[in-house]
Amino acid sequence: MEDQYQFTSSEEERAARRAARIQARRLRQRARRRRLLLRSLLPAAALLAAFLWLAGQRAPAAEPEEQPMTARAAEEDPPPPAAEPEERFSPQETASTVRLGEEVSSGYAVLIDLDSGTVLAEKDSHTAVSPASMTKILTILVAAEQIGDLNDTAPVTQEITDFCFSNDCSVAGFLPGEAVPLGELFYGAILPSGADASLALANYVAGSQEAFVELMNRKAAELGLSESARFSNCVGLYSEDNVCPVYDMALILKAAMDNDLCRQVLTQKTFDIPPSEAHPEGLPLSNWFIRRIEDHMPEGVELLGAKTGFINESGNCAASMAQDASGRRFICVTAQAGGVWQCIYDHVALYGMA
Repeated sequence: MEDQYQFTSSEEERAARRAARIQARRLRQRARRRRLLLRSLLPAAALLAAFLWLAGQRAPAAEPEEQPMTARAAEEDPPPPAAEPEERFSPQETASTVRLGEEVSSGYAVLIDLDSGTVLAEKDSHTAVSPASMTKILTILVAAEQIGDLNDTAPVTQEITDFCFSNDCSVAGFLPGEAVPLGELFYGAILPSGADASLALANYVAGSQEAFVELMNRKAAELGLSESARFSNCVGLYSEDNVCPVYDMALILKAAMDNDLCRQVLTQKTFDIPPSEAHPEGLPLSNWFIRRIEDHMPEGVELLGAKTGFINESGNCAASMAQDASGRRFICVTAQAGGVWQCIYDHVALYGMA
């Protein structure tokens, strides 16, 4: 076929480029740390010079003999207490928690009241399932916590586009060799569920997807997710080691919505990447779940943000946050719906129970 995608580099060439990128990133990080260290030392050096100059203007005074610290003095000046670890968000089931059955078509579901910290309804919510592209919520959360300058760029390599093609991933549409501003990669990862954008972020942050996945699992532990939640890739490809119960995915979404950058991306309906040499007409991105569900939400309930996913093993799934007229916020996560609209109507039905 004339339009069939052609791989343009060998595995050895891609491995060599990957090693070169990792080494270059290490050198940049080392130079950045050196600049930060020098910047932090300069004020201290100036302060020390001023202190020494002032000391030279005064006659030395006789110093009193040092007295040994008594037990009482030690008791009066104890060491500062250790900082208490931040309390993890852990919504609990109550006697009022609804055990869902045929009310929703999805095989797995959870509805959480964020303000009361309670589970309002659930259906096998602690069973490990493939999260598909809902995985990308954790991807952007980890990236957002590691990235400082959104105006910096990251390359979309031939290796990335080869990976997306060979694994039949959804993409934002970035081209091989394109240097994309980091901010645009965040929108590309979520709105069209772009694996190309997700991989570019992972490579920028950690040098490789494998190293970035280690950061993802470290963040999962930090959030207090169950042992059933573990990740092996940053895009949501099926793997026995890339699983997450819908309850745990709700905790991930909550943490992402607490992050300013992630919240901005997850709540955006559309985002237009401006025209460039690679994209003369620009690159329009759209979150179709938000655009489709907004006209069907229960009266007084507004959908704030969402991320969908689909692979055969998990069916259609989605994680979303909504707010009612009184300001109460809710998170809903479902998996294994039989179609896009069944997934949407399950979220509508669950928010109608809030």
